[in-house]
Parts: sequence; structure tokens; C-alpha cells
Amino acid sequence: MGTPSFNFRLERVRSLRESAEEAAREELARELNHRVRGEALVREATQAVAEARAAGRAAPVTSAGDLIAGQAWMERLERRRVDAVAELDRRDESVARSRAALTERAREREAIERIKRKRRADHDAEVLRQAQIALDEVALTVHRRGSAA
Repeated sequence: MGTPSFNFRLERVRSLRESAEEAAREELARELNHRVRGEALVREATQAVAEARAAGRAAPVTSAGDLIAGQAWMERLERRRVDAVAELDRRDESVARSRAALTERAREREAIERIKRKRRADHDAEVLRQAQIALDEVALTVHRRGSAA
């Protein structure tokens, strides 16, 4: 007597959820990489502002025009730095959304995995129960033959 093999009917759903989790993991990796580039932009902008301030303190002011041009340059650099910080904040939010999506996909996959493990355990218990019934039948038959002889 052959034992039926375990067949999980929701395998396709499990596979889809596993794929969705993998896609969410890849998306999070892309967002983290994008965020790292944003950090680099902030560092570059901050460095440019610091260098411009140092250069402005060291340079002699020869005219009001030079002073106004220097101030305008500093304001542009500071604006670029503020924009880079704002962009980094947007990237942080995007990373947070990707991380939340990955957590949700992992939770969904784990739920189906728990169902699969439970169904596998139920199947194994049933196979063992059927095997025990078969062994009991054999033992009973042997006992009856022994008693009849």
C-alpha cells in the first residue's frame, strides 16, 4: 500500500507571496542605494558651503559688487544644501515605505508558510495513523492465525 505524497494546494499562492517578498526586498535595496546617493549629495553641498565660507573670509572685499556677488553665491550654495537635505528626507520616507512593504510581504509569506507547515503536519499525522492501522491489521491477523493453530 503506497502512501499519498503531500500536496499543498496553496503552493501557487505561496510561490506568488515569496516572489512578492523578493520584489519588495529588491525595491528596498534600490531605495537604500538611492538614499546613500542622497547622503553623498548632502555631504557635497555642505562641503561646498564650508569651502565658500572659508574662501569668503580669506578673500579681501574690493567693492560692494564683490560683496553682493559673494553673498548671492553663498545663498545659492546654502539653498542647494537645503534642497539636498529635503531630498534626503524624501528618500528617507521612500525607504521607510519600502521597508514597511517588505515587512508586510514577509508577514503574508510567513502566514502561508504556517498554513503549509500545519497542513504538512496534519498529512504526516494521517499517514502515520493509516500506517498504524495497517500494522494493527497485520498484528491482528498474525494473532488470529496463532490462536487458530
